[in-house]
Amino acid sequence: MKNLFEAATIAEVKQRMAELTPESRPQWGRMNAAQALAHCGIALSMAAGELTPPRSLLGRVFGRAAINSLFQGKPMGRNAAGHPTAQVTDERDLETERQNLLHRLDSFQADGPAGCTRHPHFFFGKLTPEEWAAFQYIHLDHHLRQFGV
Repeated sequence: MKNLFEAATIAEVKQRMAELTPESRPQWGRMNAAQALAHCGIALSMAAGELTPPRSLLGRVFGRAAINSLFQGKPMGRNAAGHPTAQVTDERDLETERQNLLHRLDSFQADGPAGCTRHPHFFFGKLTPEEWAAFQYIHLDHHLRQFGV
């Protein structure tokens, strides 16, 4: 399973991000490309422990089954709900958000497993660093596919 600790996976994500333009249109959802990159940056800040939202009730019931299905290759559903702190609705500059996310990706990879939070994911619950790294790839892939890249 691909994860963001792997140099080849980071290179793939960066190449796909480079294909995004201000004219890129989503195949689903409401976010534009800049907002999606900002959203992915917020998700990485959760993985790093910079944001620690509390567990949701629904996540306590269904979270482990949901993450296990993602780890078995089931793609994230279109319009899957995220945490309110990760919602981006204001206008953003694509190049600024691309550079911010590139920086976060480099930091996440450089920090490795020791840089991952021990705080549970708000929906999926307790994750190992390897699970955080795999989920972050799945999440980025989901949003890059949203824009056809």
